[in-house]
Amino acid sequence: MKIEGRLLSLDFFRGLTMFLLIAEFAHLFPYLVMPEYEGKIINAIGIQLHHCEWEGLHFWDLIQPFFMFIVGVAMPLSFAKRTAKGDSRNSIIRHVLKRSALLLVLGWALYCIDPGKIVFRFQNVLAQLSVTYLLAFLIMKKPVWFQISFSISLLILTEALYRFFSIEGFDQPFVAGHNFGAWVNLQISGETGAGNWAMFNAIPTTAHTIWGVLAGQLLISSRSEKNKLARLVIFGVAALILGYALSPVSPIIKRISTSTFVLASGGWTLLILAFSYWLIDIKKYQKGVLFFSVVGMNPLFIYLFAHVGGAVLIRKIIYPFSQGLFAWKGDWMANIITGLLTLFILWYICYWLYKRRIFFRI
Repeated sequence: MKIEGRLLSLDFFRGLTMFLLIAEFAHLFPYLVMPEYEGKIINAIGIQLHHCEWEGLHFWDLIQPFFMFIVGVAMPLSFAKRTAKGDSRNSIIRHVLKRSALLLVLGWALYCIDPGKIVFRFQNVLAQLSVTYLLAFLIMKKPVWFQISFSISLLILTEALYRFFSIEGFDQPFVAGHNFGAWVNLQISGETGAGNWAMFNAIPTTAHTIWGVLAGQLLISSRSEKNKLARLVIFGVAALILGYALSPVSPIIKRISTSTFVLASGGWTLLILAFSYWLIDIKKYQKGVLFFSVVGMNPLFIYLFAHVGGAVLIRKIIYPFSQGLFAWKGDWMANIITGLLTLFILWYICYWLYKRRIFFRI
């Protein structure tokens, strides 16, 4: 089903991803992991809503791959609309270059807010997308086999660089702070990187955006719904099996985006898109979909608004009232109520914009 020319399952997937992101900005998840919850279901769920410290894969480690993949899925749909409106190839190229540059500037600028000075980092999703989006665009007109081969080549290149990089102190491929990614961080920003997140991740995770482009091209093709669904599931399962099967050789580590992480997370992403497509577009089960879709229609705005202090401001306004009403249940309850209300207000802002047909795009 489409609303105003949009693929509803894609808007749902994007909206769900953004909803989870703003839930993090609402500072809700930390209060799901408490000492008194140890061994309980709520604790197990809370752990999945935090990144792995290093090796392994939690649900929360999939959020950035989701977003990068979704951008790729939207690209063929967006460019097809531009072409139908009469935009020339050169016009589309200028748009892509401008958008890529703006994503980089916005992503970089977010890192300058907290220290109050100019620093150059681009580990966040916007800055990384500036690279993956451009690379995926440059090859999206190539045959499917070429796009797949190119994406796999990026993973092989990354694996080789990490394994064979030989500068002393950075020659341990899968050790935090002592690998090729940490060295790249040091050359660019003068530090190895807080939390050991690697700027070089933009190269291997380009595969996620390329695979998104391929999925988008599949979804707008003339193939039957059954065939589209089967292909998404087959490739998703294949990537998942390959990622986990190779993990004893190359560990699954999100913070440096190892090849196995890209494969495993890419597999989960394809399967979730397949499920969304089956449920919403094939089975037409659309009850409650709009709740998430309204967030997915203004992803850049709500990400930036929450990131630059909007969520913190809302929490500061709500917390005294939550504390006053629920202090008898402990500070944790006041924080959970504050987080839920903050999340609702962030959602309602997106809903308000949607009802007035206000969409922020670059």
